[in-house]
Amino acid sequence: MDRCALAYQYHKEGWNCAQSVAGACADLAGRTPEEVLPLLAGFGGGIGGSHEEVCGALSGGVLILSLCFPFDKPEDQAAKRNIYRITKEYRRRFHEIFGHTRCGDLLRARPGVTEKNPAAARLGVASHCDNMVVTAVELLEALVREARREDGE
Repeated sequence: MDRCALAYQYHKEGWNCAQSVAGACADLAGRTPEEVLPLLAGFGGGIGGSHEEVCGALSGGVLILSLCFPFDKPEDQAAKRNIYRITKEYRRRFHEIFGHTRCGDLLRARPGVTEKNPAAARLGVASHCDNMVVTAVELLEALVREARREDGE
């Protein structure tokens, strides 16, 4: 399955950036798109379309990471440290490619497709938000694979 292409398709259908990333990657967390799409309705456009907060594509990825590496018992501080470590790395990688993580900053900077985000180039992505969506999925897939390997899964 080409999750990057699926996320691109979701976005073209009208789902927001967060929903597009999470819907395309739901299977990584053992979920269906129908289960995760509604959970991110308010996260598009930098939370509620304000463009003031974190990029929706990044938010959608964080939801999937949280489902893949749950911190679901308050006494499990190792799980808490683990998910914080993984999401911090996800954010770092996104920032490394685009120079920003806030929606409005990304919109002003308009970072393009480069050798750092090959899935966007492969799919011929031209629009700004589509670039964020496809790249967020690309990074998410790699990070989940790495983290699961570290966990011995």
